[in-house]
Amino acid sequence: MEYEFEGRTEEEAIEIAARELGVARDEFDVEIMESQRGGFLKKGKTRIRVQVRSSVPPSPVPRRRTEKPVAVGAAPERRPRTSTDAVVAGEFEEKLLAFVRITVEKMGYSCKASILFREELKLGIRLESESAAILIGKKGKNLDALQLLANVYAGRLGREDLRIILDSENYRIRREEAIVKMAYEVAERVRSTRNSVLLEPMNPFERRIVHTTLNDIVDIETKSEGEGLYKQVRVTFRGHR
Repeated sequence: MEYEFEGRTEEEAIEIAARELGVARDEFDVEIMESQRGGFLKKGKTRIRVQVRSSVPPSPVPRRRTEKPVAVGAAPERRPRTSTDAVVAGEFEEKLLAFVRITVEKMGYSCKASILFREELKLGIRLESESAAILIGKKGKNLDALQLLANVYAGRLGREDLRIILDSENYRIRREEAIVKMAYEVAERVRSTRNSVLLEPMNPFERRIVHTTLNDIVDIETKSEGEGLYKQVRVTFRGHR
């Protein structure tokens, strides 16, 4: 289930989402849809889209008029998994790594899959291959597709709450650095020309980098546009439409 919330800042919007949905912060994913920094005569605004990870629907909570979550889509309800359904950690990781490796092999390539990092609700997997450039793909789209499959498989193993992140050749870090640099350059161009710029389609992680990078620039606003996984971010000069 997905909802949209607004707040003066990202932190406030997240707090509102957690309070209205009656779930803990670590039980939902956040995507920034729009970010506007406040000024002398204008309040700041951040609009987020929230996707609850738990297979159990959030508890209904009375809503205030000024803070209305809007349901934008619903997934079919699934039976809540019990603790006995989940695969123990060690076996889970082995199954997941094997799944990723076999998936790559079915694509016609070989790779070594290993654990990159472990966090409470995140698990990083490193792919090492002579065909790394192909596995990453243009703008990381092949890597994103493999990551999506890995997350679906993790859910089938009883870990819908865990986010799987795939990386190869430190692509994620290099891509983040490139996006931050590009975002600042675009902001300068928008500021000097007063014309908005629509960035290339990006996945949610990359769009969040743009929103958070430019959020502290007083006269710049950002907004996600489009539908689907790969949306575009429009960078606009404040007050100019």
